[in-house]
Amino acid sequence: MPSHRFPDLKIDRFEGPLDLLFHLIEKNDIDIYDIPIAEITDQYMSYLHGMSAPDMEAASEFLVMAATLIHIKTKMMLPGIRAGAAVEDGEDPREELVIRLLQYRRCKILAQDLRERYAYHSDSILRLPSLPKTLGITVQSVPQEFDPDCFNRSIMAVCSRNEIRFADISSKITHLLKREKVSIRDKMRIVWQRLTEKGRAFFHEIFPATETTPTEKVAGFLAVLELLRSNRISAEQERPYDVILLSKKEDRSRKDSRMYMKQPHRIQKENQA
Repeated sequence: MPSHRFPDLKIDRFEGPLDLLFHLIEKNDIDIYDIPIAEITDQYMSYLHGMSAPDMEAASEFLVMAATLIHIKTKMMLPGIRAGAAVEDGEDPREELVIRLLQYRRCKILAQDLRERYAYHSDSILRLPSLPKTLGITVQSVPQEFDPDCFNRSIMAVCSRNEIRFADISSKITHLLKREKVSIRDKMRIVWQRLTEKGRAFFHEIFPATETTPTEKVAGFLAVLELLRSNRISAEQERPYDVILLSKKEDRSRKDSRMYMKQPHRIQKENQA
């Protein structure tokens, strides 16, 4: 074990024997788990002998620690009880001393932290909360009765919202993807019948927004285009996006019109929206 040179110390500088030991270990960079017990015991005893007019009551703790160190030193010097062998067998005589030093170091660190906090907050003044009466506030507790029915309704409302929110949307997706089948030929008959009755009509009158789905409106517009292509009706619009006025043309005979509406249309494939 290498020799360590310890500084000259005075016993009265330390609060107790553990403080002295910890200072020696810390100053000389000694591994607290592998203390050179023989050397540190000799140094410790030399400090005790150097005490001038010792106060036996104050020095009693240091003497107890000295006896402990001598006891550990004696065990370490016995044949077959060396540091390495003791650690392997789990019977290191220094174990109890190491535990006490670790506990002391922990307390020392906590004490230093408390001192720093006290110094930081020493000039602070804690303001206690003001009582409501001093502020002119009257505190009144209003008891509320628990209504089980109201609570149950609230729970059911939350459950309903969550059920709608987290329900399986597969059926909704299927419904959205399912295309509504609308016959353009049927819409052509509706347009032709309305114009036959009135002669003239607006598109939005034939297919009201409140009674017609968007798909039916598209099919109705395609029906109007097909009737225009076959020169059966005419359409007027003053400006883009304005209302469309549809009129039945009079240059076709009633027979021709009936034949047209009864016979299959020239469209080879009926569009469905």
